[in-house]
Amino acid sequence: MTTNEHDRPIFQRLEQLNAIGAALSSERNIDRLLESILLAAKKITHADGGTLYLVSEDGQGLHFAIMHNDTLGITLGGTSGNRIDFHDLPFTNAQGKPNNAMVAVYSAIHGETVNIEDAYYAEGFDFTGTRSFDEKTGYRSKSFLTVPMRNHENTIIGVLQLINALEPETRQVLPFSRADQRLVESLASQAAIALTNQQLIHQLEKLFESLIGLINVAIDEKSPYTGGHCERVPVLTMMLAEAANITTTGPLAGFHMDDRERYELKIAGLLHDCGKITTPVHVVDKATKLFTLYDRIHTLDTRFEVLLRDAEIAWLRKSLEGGDREVLRPEFEALQKRIREDREFLRHANIGGEAMTEADQQRVRDIALRYCWTNPAGEEVPFLDANEIENLTIRAGTLTATEREIINHHIVTTIKMLEALPWPRHLKRVPEFSGGHHERMDGKGYPKGLKREEMSIQARIMGIADIFEALTAKDRPYKPGKTLSESLFILGKFKENGHIDPDLFDVFVRQKVYLRYAEQHLDPQQIDEVDESRIPGYIS
Repeated sequence: MTTNEHDRPIFQRLEQLNAIGAALSSERNIDRLLESILLAAKKITHADGGTLYLVSEDGQGLHFAIMHNDTLGITLGGTSGNRIDFHDLPFTNAQGKPNNAMVAVYSAIHGETVNIEDAYYAEGFDFTGTRSFDEKTGYRSKSFLTVPMRNHENTIIGVLQLINALEPETRQVLPFSRADQRLVESLASQAAIALTNQQLIHQLEKLFESLIGLINVAIDEKSPYTGGHCERVPVLTMMLAEAANITTTGPLAGFHMDDRERYELKIAGLLHDCGKITTPVHVVDKATKLFTLYDRIHTLDTRFEVLLRDAEIAWLRKSLEGGDREVLRPEFEALQKRIREDREFLRHANIGGEAMTEADQQRVRDIALRYCWTNPAGEEVPFLDANEIENLTIRAGTLTATEREIINHHIVTTIKMLEALPWPRHLKRVPEFSGGHHERMDGKGYPKGLKREEMSIQARIMGIADIFEALTAKDRPYKPGKTLSESLFILGKFKENGHIDPDLFDVFVRQKVYLRYAEQHLDPQQIDEVDESRIPGYIS
């Protein structure tokens, strides 16, 4: 082992190593981190090439993670987008014994650094693969420095291998010096800790997202309609957020998100309706006005059938008592006709697909008093009870005022659940993002009555995503999914009346976020031609 003249002053190189260590500790992207580790090792040793291996997921070998060679112009793995198609290096050979002939595997198995001056003359290792590579490429692999990477638990998690130390001026291949070795060993130690930290963070994030998935599965099991909503709103939220992020003019020109902020918004989107886990199923899935555990319109149908039967019995009884059946028939048939018309009216009212007029609401009340029936207790009671009247006279939709309060309360529960969690600093705003999607720009929303200036842009983004998804959703029990043009018209009206953020709505339309979402999540018949000039309030 020799000390090369190309070594820079050790103090200068240590400073460089410290700077590299600090940079590694702040990198959050694993691919960029791996690339930074290898490039840093190459830089401080003037190595021409290098490979970073990671222990495979099954723990049975080394996986090629990233490879660089300056002379050959090879860049594989990392952020390059170029795949590494090499097979893993197994820890055992065909005989089931340690694969000590492969220098990278040897370093991993024994936890030792291997510094080789010339691979072609090295004893104890098999470099036939290296020779074959050199023959194909015209390269000459000579000096090797192979260093194991140990984490804080003293476990080998990978191997850092450098090839051909170069004299900076002449580009002559030199052995890796003792200083090179010590520096790379120090770097490998720092890199292993940084990589382990990021792997642990990544694993925790996967675990956290899986737990969120479990909550949404629980909601989905209660209601498949809400479950679909929980999946689609985050998708649309991120689409609109990215559109706002690339906006360079207008009020949103200063809005930008980095990767951590994107992740924060993604998590908020996934959790935005987690409070619905406490909402009764019959309220969430109320497909008709009389629906509870079943649709009570069928009970009314039975009552109407009784009315029709009673009318016929009365007609026949009068006939038996001496009345002329044919003379009595018109009155009987008129009564039957009215009963059937009232039944069809209540059936239609029960659907809740369109707003009821005051006249329609009054007709429900009149029907309640027009007929009587005998209940199981033998008591003669009005045809409709107070609860049935309340539900059948709902002006729009299928929910009573009380049920709407129950639905609306889910956001209060969502906020309580999310604020109770010990969020790390980069996720601190999740409760605010999730909890604000039912607020309005004019302060008339819920639960806090916040105005536009009191809300984050992210919360306003989620508000638009939540509404548009609800309008276009084709899996709701109480309505069909609206077309694009219908949905954008309604959303435009929401902009005009102060419901949604006007600037974000313009971005939503201008950058055709609605269309990208539609192509992925709407049925073809919902994707109609949109005339943007006819959208209320839209400024192109």
